[in-house]
Amino acid sequence: MALPPLPSLPLSLPAAALALAALAAFLLVLICIIAHVTAKTMPHEDAECRKGSAPNLRDPATRELSVIVPSYNEENRLPLMMDEALDYLENRQKQDPSFTYEVIVVNDGSKDQTAKVAKEYCKKYGSDKVRVISLEKNRGKGGAVRTGVFSSRGKTILMADADGATKFADIEKVEEGLKNLRPWPEGMAISCGSRAHLEKDSIAKRSYFRTLLMYGFHFLVWFLCVKEIRDTQCGFKLLTRQAALQTFSNLHIERWAFDVELLYIAQRLKIPIAEVAVNWTEIEGSKLVPFWSWLQMGRDLLFIRLRYMTGAWKLEAKKCN
Repeated sequence: MALPPLPSLPLSLPAAALALAALAAFLLVLICIIAHVTAKTMPHEDAECRKGSAPNLRDPATRELSVIVPSYNEENRLPLMMDEALDYLENRQKQDPSFTYEVIVVNDGSKDQTAKVAKEYCKKYGSDKVRVISLEKNRGKGGAVRTGVFSSRGKTILMADADGATKFADIEKVEEGLKNLRPWPEGMAISCGSRAHLEKDSIAKRSYFRTLLMYGFHFLVWFLCVKEIRDTQCGFKLLTRQAALQTFSNLHIERWAFDVELLYIAQRLKIPIAEVAVNWTEIEGSKLVPFWSWLQMGRDLLFIRLRYMTGAWKLEAKKCN
């Protein structure tokens, strides 16, 4: 009498682990290939820098400070920030006539009256102190900041958000952070405003889901890209002119994760970075969509690491004129 066939036995534990490891390795290789193939080439300097009479980041500085304000549909929030910033800058110039500045509002393809609002400040303070650059299409915050930086004239360059969430007078704190990094290697240093000291209060006001997303993002930033800075996303950063040239000339990311790539580049170039606590208030009207924006940033963080690791993106030293 024939015996019934034995049921097929499941894979042994070591064999199953080996299969999973092989699958993971295959997926990692596949992701690396996708990251490499889809990488954009090194960005060229923006058209604003190539015009003969336009200011150029490669040229020597002619102002003490440039303030770059990326703006997308900010007709309602921009006036408060501009009023606060320009009041501070004008008072500082009255106290110290040698202090010179410019504010560059980069209108990032806005669909509202952002450009019109910004141009009112040009009329009030003069086009030498306030300039407006309008992009035809929305490029993202990183692309807007990069455009403004390449057209700046300052010895130091400050990134400041249009919502005015950080008190503008806190520029003195990030300036002090920059001074504490002296001597600057090859004139390069970066001072980052930070909200890390406010983390406990912000967690108490957030939902569990948003808190989980925040911790997940911070872990990815630390694990993949930047280990020394707790708050990479605060939009209040001060750079020396040479540091701005070297970092922004190598920058690829144009959306929300551009800050991470900027600091990753700075660390790779051994540019000293300070992190300084600043006053910060959450302002309604954020363009950040919690889930999808964090998902996009997570993807960008992974691709930043992989593209530099595989050589799709390479760091190039830039020279001043």
